[in-house]
Amino acid sequence: MTKLVIQIPCYNEAETLGVTLAALPRSIPGIDTVEVLIIDDGSTDATVAVARAHGVHHIVSLRRNCGLARAFVAGLEASVRAGADVVVNTDADNQYNADDIPALVAPILAGTAEIVIGARPIHAIPHFSPVKKALQRLGSWAVRAASKTSVEDAPSGFRAFSRMAAQQLNVFSDYTYTLETIIQAGQKGMLVASVPIRVNGPTRPSRLIRSTLGYLRRSVLTIIRIFITYRPLRFFAVLGGLIFLAGFLVGARFLYFFVVDRGDGHVQSLILGSLLMSTGFVVFITGILADLIAVNRKLLERIAWRLTQIEEKLDR
Repeated sequence: MTKLVIQIPCYNEAETLGVTLAALPRSIPGIDTVEVLIIDDGSTDATVAVARAHGVHHIVSLRRNCGLARAFVAGLEASVRAGADVVVNTDADNQYNADDIPALVAPILAGTAEIVIGARPIHAIPHFSPVKKALQRLGSWAVRAASKTSVEDAPSGFRAFSRMAAQQLNVFSDYTYTLETIIQAGQKGMLVASVPIRVNGPTRPSRLIRSTLGYLRRSVLTIIRIFITYRPLRFFAVLGGLIFLAGFLVGARFLYFFVVDRGDGHVQSLILGSLLMSTGFVVFITGILADLIAVNRKLLERIAWRLTQIEEKLDR
């Protein structure tokens, strides 16, 4: 028996949730049971009432508005507890075409992927501005480089997870889960695939992208943070190497003037070069320590996942 749980994070989505729920498929080839789970992220409108009126199977209620990332994680945890073999995440504003859910879960059912990202036709979406389209492409390229995956549309929230992937993903960001989970999956060696999907017309303005510059800034910080978390030695080695090289060049400048008997007026270069080279060395050592911490964190994540497996066997 294969169970699919479709999870929908919601924050004051009473106006659009009904349309989204009505569009969801009730049967999918290869899936025996389809259930719907709503994560109420501290809504103050009739979101929960709309969900109940449409016969939603599970409702997870957060006491206050915790943000999209926390709601997403709460949904994954609840979906796993509900016995999901596959989890599909979609938005409550009906942005994504629900008829594409069978295509989204197909690679997982076939065993060729553990995470599947729905790739929107960014270039053909009329309500996306040229700047937003360019940033979407740039962000996806950066995520591909950081995760070593072939994801075409990294910011897409229309995605499917195998049970094992849902159990192993951890989200540290309070802003969004989209970029972080892909980078994390790639660093963990999970199979990540993309499938083309369709989108519906906009029903409301985006709540995540309130300003292009703000979204770009937070996305860049997320990518850097996750890269430091999973590749700390490489990050700090490159950073420390650049600082050390700058100090070396400044020191070489002083040596040049010293050799030609003009070093008296360039003592500042000697001090600056020494400071930069020392800083670069310290940054490199920091990378080694961070790498040891990262190894310990990975071991703890593996232990936590194995404990989850043991608990499930005991419950059976």
